[in-house]
Amino acid sequence: MTASDRADALVVRAAEDGDAAAVMALVEACFSEYDNCILDTEEMPHLLALATHFTSQGGDAWVVERDGEVVASVAWRPHGGDVGELHMLYVAASARRHGLGTRLVTLVESRAVSRGATRLELWTDTRFEDAHRLYGDLGYVREPETRELHDRSSTVEYHFTKALTA
Repeated sequence: MTASDRADALVVRAAEDGDAAAVMALVEACFSEYDNCILDTEEMPHLLALATHFTSQGGDAWVVERDGEVVASVAWRPHGGDVGELHMLYVAASARRHGLGTRLVTLVESRAVSRGATRLELWTDTRFEDAHRLYGDLGYVREPETRELHDRSSTVEYHFTKALTA
């Protein structure tokens, strides 16, 4: 199977609350690549009802399936005024390096613009260096502030922003 065949086999669809177990497995697999990065649904309760969580806030959530398996996720929500916030960009190791992350960020940006956003922001764990490179390549600027989540993983996050154009 070629890289293009693999890309063709991907199905991007709206997330459903029934995807919870598959999305949690995806997030857990991504977290397992880092020391002391722990999935705790008490700290991330939105994983239990992904679709409901984001749609109730005026946003959207998507999953990507390959052969019936969830291999990626992304979500966004309005964050106030004309600002949107990107969430939940997770791509399984087996699906990386084929443009899927770019495709999902572009999907979020397009949806945010269609809903009136002129800027998108996101927060990402300081350990997720591959994601930082992706965001930088897509025109996101790392802002100087960080935030500590005081969670079981001792997470510190970087803040990224991007001006959007229609």
